[in-house]
Formats: sequence, C-alpha cells, structure tokens
Amino acid sequence: MARVTKVSTITISFIILLCILGFYTTQYSVTQPSTETQKPISPSRRSKSHFHDTFLSLSSNYTVSHYLRSLTLHPHLAGTTGAHQTAQYVKTHFQSLGLDTKVAEYSVLLSYPTYLSLTAHLNHLGTREFGFSELGHIGSTVVRPYHAYSPPGSVMGMAVFVNYGRGEDYRVLGALGVNVSGCVVVARRGGGMSRGGVVRRAAAEGSAAVLTYTEGVSVKGVERGTVMKGLGDPLSPGWASVVEGGERLERGDDEVLERFPQIPSMPISIETAEVILRSLEGPRVPQEWRDTLNPKVDRVGPGPTVLNFTYEGEEKISIIRDIFAVIRGTEEPDRYVLLGNHRDAWTYGAVDPNSGTSVLLEVARRFALLMRLGWSPRRTIILCSWDAEEFGMIGSTEWVEQNIMNLGSRAVAYLNVDCAVQGPGLFASMTPQLDDIFVDITKKVKDPDAEGTTIYGQWTARNKGVLIQRLSGVDSDFAPFLQHAGVSSLDIYYGKDFPVYHTAFDSYDWMINHGDPFFQRHVAVAGLWGLIALRLADDPILPFNYVSYAEQLQEYAVILSSVLEGRASVLPINKSVQHLLAAAKEIQQEIEKLRADGNLSEVEVMKERVLSDRLMLAERGLLDAEGLLGSRWFKHLVYGPSVDSESKLSFFPSVADAIYQSTQAGGGDNVTIQHEIWRVARAIQRAADALKGDVIS
Repeated sequence: MARVTKVSTITISFIILLCILGFYTTQYSVTQPSTETQKPISPSRRSKSHFHDTFLSLSSNYTVSHYLRSLTLHPHLAGTTGAHQTAQYVKTHFQSLGLDTKVAEYSVLLSYPTYLSLTAHLNHLGTREFGFSELGHIGSTVVRPYHAYSPPGSVMGMAVFVNYGRGEDYRVLGALGVNVSGCVVVARRGGGMSRGGVVRRAAAEGSAAVLTYTEGVSVKGVERGTVMKGLGDPLSPGWASVVEGGERLERGDDEVLERFPQIPSMPISIETAEVILRSLEGPRVPQEWRDTLNPKVDRVGPGPTVLNFTYEGEEKISIIRDIFAVIRGTEEPDRYVLLGNHRDAWTYGAVDPNSGTSVLLEVARRFALLMRLGWSPRRTIILCSWDAEEFGMIGSTEWVEQNIMNLGSRAVAYLNVDCAVQGPGLFASMTPQLDDIFVDITKKVKDPDAEGTTIYGQWTARNKGVLIQRLSGVDSDFAPFLQHAGVSSLDIYYGKDFPVYHTAFDSYDWMINHGDPFFQRHVAVAGLWGLIALRLADDPILPFNYVSYAEQLQEYAVILSSVLEGRASVLPINKSVQHLLAAAKEIQQEIEKLRADGNLSEVEVMKERVLSDRLMLAERGLLDAEGLLGSRWFKHLVYGPSVDSESKLSFFPSVADAIYQSTQAGGGDNVTIQHEIWRVARAIQRAADALKGDVIS
C-alpha cells in the first residue's frame, strides 16, 4: 500500500492546477521549466553556505557606482524615449551576464502635462507669476512638475491653508469659521495622506483646486507624483493590459472615472508656497499646526490673495516594458523567489528608484559569477525590473494580474527594493514569517557606516532593539504581490525622507555628495537583498517562522479590542490566532524532526517539498475573494490600505473600513464590523489549515 502524505485542501488544489497547466505559458509569462521527477540530492550539494559567503565577498562599490551613473544620464519617465533606453540598458546587462532574459510589454494609459500656470493676486502687493523651472534644471527632456492624472482646468479662487488636508484639518478650519468652498487650497505633504487623498478630500469639501508643497529646510525642487486612486492600468482593472487582443474599458466608464480626482491640482515649490501663505489673512493658524510648520505660517485665509491656476494635460496609451532575468532552479524549478525594483523615474531618479536598480544589477552580476563557480539555486530566482511604478505600480500590477495563477501556486516570496539608499539608517518592512531570517542575515553583512560591526549591531543600537514595520501601505511594488496575490513580501532601504524626492535634483550628483558618496550603503543593501534571496532559494525547507506571525496577530487583536470599546467582539480572531500558533509550532517540530533524521531518501526529499509548500501557501489563506470592504481589488485581510486615512489601525483594513463606515453613518452599524471581524478570523483559520496540511481537522 502506498504511503499517504497529508496535505491541505489548498495544496491539493494547486497540485491539480499544476497538472492541468503542464507546460502552459504566454509570451509575457516566465517559461515553465521541466517538471520531471528530481533525483535525491547528494550530501555534497545539500549545503550551499560557501556560495553564500562567496556572494558577500564579491561586493564592489565601483560597479554599483558605474551602474547608477549610466542609469541617470538622462530622465526616463515611463512611456518616453528615455524610459525605453533605460529598459534596453537593463536588458543588455542581464544578457551580457548570460542570464535568461525576458520582456513583458503592456499597453497602458499614462498622463503628461502640456501647459500649466500659476499667478497670485497679492492684494496691495500686486500680481506675481510663478515659474516652474527648478533653477534651470527644466529642459526639453525633464517633465515639468505636475500631478499625473489630474483633470485639466482653469480656476480662480481665494487661497486657503488646510495643513495636511485631512478630515480633521477641515474640522479645525470649520471650528474657526473658515469655509473653503470655491477656494484654491494649499496643503503640505504628509500627515498620512496620499496626494490623491488630499485632492479627493478637498473636492468633497467644495474646494475648486489644490496646490501641494513639500516642506523642510533642505528641500529643493518640486515634488511630482500621481493622484490616481488604486493600482495598475485604469483601463484594465483586475486583468492585464496586454498589447494585443486585450479588453479595455472606455475612458468615460464609471469604474475608470472613479479612479481620478474631480478637481485639478499641481505641486509647487516651498518658495512659492511661502509667498502665498505669508500673504494670507483671516484666523490664526492653530497652535497644533504651528509647532511643526516650516516655513512658518501665521494665518489660514481664505484670501485676500487670489490664485489664478491653469493645468492642461494629455493622456496617452503608451507601451511599458518589464524586464526579467531568470535563474532556473535545479531541484524545485517551479518555485519562484522574486527580487523586484522599478526602473522608471519622474526625472533622473538617482535615489528613486535607480539606487535600487543599480543594486539589482549588482546582485545579478554576483549571481552570474556564482553560476560560473558551479552554483545553481534549488528554486528558481527571478530578477524583476518594473516599469511605470510612479504612475501607480502599473508595470508590476499588470504582470501580477497576468500571472496570478502561477504566482499563487509557485511564488515563495517577493523581495522589494525601491529606493535602496536615501541616507543613513536601515529601514525594513515585511510579513512576519520573514522576521527571523531577515534578522539572521543582518548579522552576516558588514555595516556601511561603522567599521568592524554588522548591520545588526548598528540597526538595533539605533532603534534600541529590532524594529520591523509591516506592509499595509501601497508605497511600492510589493503591494500587488502581497495585497492582491498573497505572496509573502519584504521591502528594505537605507535612509528616509530625502529632500530631493521626485524633483529634478534627484541626480547622480546628489547621491555622490549627500546620499552615499562611497556607495557603501548600496553594497550593504546588495548583501542583504541577495543573501535573503539565496537562503529562500537554496534552503531545503523554507526558513519561514509563523510563530512570529501568530504573535503579531495576537498584538493586533489586543489593539483592535481597545479601539472597538465593546462595539464588537474580537473573540473569533483570538480563537483563530490560537489555532495558527498551534499549527506554527507543530510545523516547526516537524521541521526539526526531519532535520534530525538526516535521511536523504527520496521520501524525505518529498517531505521537505511538502513542508515548504505548506509554509509558502499559508500566506494565501489570508486572502479573501470578496476583497476589502473599501476596495475590492485588495484581497489581503491583514495587510492593505484602509479608506480611512485617520484610522488608528494599520492592519485588518476591512475592519477599519467597517468602523469608518459605521462612524460616518452615526456609529450604529456594529453588525458590519462584527462581520468583518469574522472574515478576518476565517482568513487566519485558512492560514492555520494550510500550515497544518490536514484536509480534516
């Protein structure tokens, strides 16, 4: 009688799916490697740690510097000639290393400015017209400061300062007797508000237009950005915008229109903002705003300054290109470890994103050298260079939507680096099962800013312990992988809030003078990123720890209970978390027993595979097909965006949405809140069931 191995219903479903798919692929998908039965791995090939040590020894700040210089010679906004040239550079680099290189093209809606003007009528001080030259940096190839997908329009209205443009800020203004209806509001960036969120809130308050600025003593230039809601091509919501033969909605479709603001907006420099804000009269700026304002503002308006504002733009269907390098796994070629960075930039992009692109090219170089030394990964590694991230994570989202089934059954983890280096200090965000491996890797990589120490030593000293954040925001390309496809994810970078963000000053010169003059931080990120990928690709059993996840969820349940103040019960979540914790401990025991046996028989190798699949698929259990209450495209019930920018919850986004809706309706709808709690509890239970691997509990 054949031996029966217990697996979860999710695992069985995906095994059946794989059998059905066979060698299925599309011209935009990674070619499926052979799934022939693998022979047991010989003991000499089990440990690849010496290759991992070699990977670290191959570091070169010179090559990273060279890559960054080449990437930033010209602007490369998505959909432009410069963007195509940069894509070719990355593609040629991968090919020159002998890596299997792929290109996925998509046809998407992008937005560009054609005309903009801003004039202030300063009461008794006359009229002043503001330019957008960024001190001579603007030329024929650098796009003028604008908000992508802003509707066109000409507006004349009194200026009024609205702080960050949050709901609470408008409530404060209302208490002061300030009416913003018909005004041009001026908002500073920050306060947890996206650009699009600021514009939509202003429209809801009756404002006619929005100006945004970035504050700070060292800020230079004007911060560009998108105001579109959601991720991906707006004309193909939920499916890939393939170049030929794909479905596209009409621009006037309600589902498309809902993605865009209803009033025009544009960014301005801090110098322009200072002129406007210092001219305002009316009530005094509230003290709670005044303490953090730079420059200082005395009055909020409205007026007497009147702003004359015009923005005209054009929308184009443009071709974008994602570039991939594939390193085939030898034992589990149908399991993917993905490393991703976006390539497109608003201007030169030395920090955002090409500090990350240069590191991706460096990791590729080191992997290629390891291959020449005889290394090959157990699982397939895919290096991903995304296009059109700045417009709303479009390149990565289209690829995820196109490959959703293969990713759901085969993706081990997605490791993201956007801006690799913005300044000093390591910042890390990830799903909790990756915490342990990340901490372990920081102990193996040299710190870039303190000789003789590891990253772990400086990182924990700076933060007084291990500080790992989570991935509920939609800040970069990890969002479609985690929040739509349920792939365990990580995002790392050095530095925070650099002063030339999305401006023409984000150049190679800024990097060598301010961000990372000797490129040691770039080298450190390459070490972290590559070594984590090697562990995930080479370890016989995936180094995931779901005890960390369960403990994190326990903390979330406590916080949620406090926020609810008795309006609903979190008991369903608590019970599911206990089941997850028990399953996490049980699978750890199974792993320890298998390692202790040390048997390399074919059966034991298959056990490793099954254990790894259970660890891989548990994250998928946290998805819900119905999506979030406030945004159906987002499926992850633990990490994702809430419609309430002022929510006290940075987790359980659909619960946060239910609380917000109840509050907006007067606070009486506790039934919906309880239902969303139950949905979270069922998702956690699905994750526990995937870990247990039992069809019948």
